[in-house]
Amino acid sequence: MNRYLVLPIVFATMLFASCAKEFNAVYKSSDYSYRYEYAKEQYARGSYQRASLLLGDMVTVLKGTDKGEECLFLYGMAAYNGRDYESAAEIFKKYYTSYPKGVYAELAAYNIGECLYATVPEPRLDQAPTYQAIKAYQDFLDVFPGSSRKEMAEKKLYELQDKLVYKELLNARLYYNLGTYFGNCGNDGGNNYDACIVTAQNALKDYPFTTLREEFAALIMRSKYALAVHSVKEKQMVRFQDAEDECYGFINEYPDSKERVAAEKLIEKCKKYTSGNEEED
Repeated sequence: MNRYLVLPIVFATMLFASCAKEFNAVYKSSDYSYRYEYAKEQYARGSYQRASLLLGDMVTVLKGTDKGEECLFLYGMAAYNGRDYESAAEIFKKYYTSYPKGVYAELAAYNIGECLYATVPEPRLDQAPTYQAIKAYQDFLDVFPGSSRKEMAEKKLYELQDKLVYKELLNARLYYNLGTYFGNCGNDGGNNYDACIVTAQNALKDYPFTTLREEFAALIMRSKYALAVHSVKEKQMVRFQDAEDECYGFINEYPDSKERVAAEKLIEKCKKYTSGNEEED
């Protein structure tokens, strides 16, 4: 190996060993004032893991002192910047509970939402963390309505709500695509189409201003028609009339929709049933 490459590697190794030795010495020190200042220095340098180790060990020791509040907040920030978001969220919650009128109360409350936001899963997975993040942002906005972070919190809040809406859209699509699959559908039309309709309607009720409103409406329209087709004879007339009304309602609300042609075709099919001139779908 070229000696010009070896020397920097050797120097870096020695430096790392020296820093590790220094950190261990500080960590074992009983001089908490010195340890705290060293932790703050490590935080300022971006050594968040080391800062977190030191601060976490001193939170209890410094509680009740003039450094206790700052120590707990910095502990949360070290975890947050070190991307340990779950731990950071819990630390910020502890800070806000302990110091609701503290110097960093507003930022801590906001950061709870930020931490939870960073852990939300993709829409296909369980959305419990998303609900938690939404609550955190809403709590922040309720307590600090005049905050300079209000706009950012609202933006994240709406984004998370859109994620929940999309989750419901995926569920509704799944029910529709399952159709009469397996034993989910009986002689009365099927639970899958029913489930699609209920899921979509509930989503529109919970999120009336969603940008996915048209897609939910299209699924309701198609599901009502499919439900009518697979219903028992005694219920077909009522259900085809309901499906026909749904199609007209869809066209009135979305006259320029790409689904308009499909809606018009479904209306014609419904009319053949309601007029007594049935045909197989």
